[in-house]
Amino acid sequence: MTDFLQLVLSGMATGSIYALAALGFTLLWQASGTINFAQGEFVMLPAFMMLAFGSVGLPLPLAFLATCGVAVGVLGWAFKRGIADPLLRHGLMPIVVATIGLAIAARNGVRAGYSAEAHPFPGLFGDRLFQIAGVTVTLADIGTLVLALALVLATQAFLQRTVTGRAMQAVAQNTESATVLGIDVPRMVFYTFAINALLACAAALLVTPTYLAKFDMGEGLGTKAFFAAIIGGFNNSRGALLGGLIVGVCENLAAAWISPAYKDAVALVLFMAVILFKPQGLLGRKVERKV
Repeated sequence: MTDFLQLVLSGMATGSIYALAALGFTLLWQASGTINFAQGEFVMLPAFMMLAFGSVGLPLPLAFLATCGVAVGVLGWAFKRGIADPLLRHGLMPIVVATIGLAIAARNGVRAGYSAEAHPFPGLFGDRLFQIAGVTVTLADIGTLVLALALVLATQAFLQRTVTGRAMQAVAQNTESATVLGIDVPRMVFYTFAINALLACAAALLVTPTYLAKFDMGEGLGTKAFFAAIIGGFNNSRGALLGGLIVGVCENLAAAWISPAYKDAVALVLFMAVILFKPQGLLGRKVERKV
């Protein structure tokens, strides 16, 4: 039982990071109909940005804040204006192809311009161990889980309890009605892209101490985040949290009880099961988004 609880807690810590990236998927889809298959690379790039800022002497908190500013401009505004806006008017497939190409370009660009080696990344919480009810847990797992869940819940509270958040949800549900009500639709959509960039920076801060900063670190992370978003419900931001936690816990249990070789296949199996038996996702709605 103790081993089971340790695996679940560790899986929840990893799953909460998947949830952060998955939340970006759902927010972009709800607000603008964008599917960003470079989401994993949107986590990888801030990790290298923080390393670059750290190399010139900035401590990690300042490097993180500087990275957030750059990410909002590059991964938020520039991505929206340069790729999403021009291509979405032609349908969904061009943006899918473009973001897949963007992911490949980002990986190869970092590999060629920075390094193909894995680089250590400073952790926020250290490696201290705790005994809780007989279960040995690390401070890193606890801190990652608490901080990631806090960010997801804070995003939920922002969307549900603030005027701007409710306006963003109105745009997600029906852009025509939102325009009639006087909501600045382009601004609300930009806010969504900016929030996605900030969530990617937070995910990079939490995941890179474990994954290490490597040009291909976002490939697996982005795939699992996409599966988590589908499992939870692609049109429900709460589903991103549920899907991420399910994927993280199940892959941890599979690695321990079956074989580590099957760990990366767990998300795919769960994804296929949901697609077959509950296509809208566990918390997803059957109603189509209106544009």
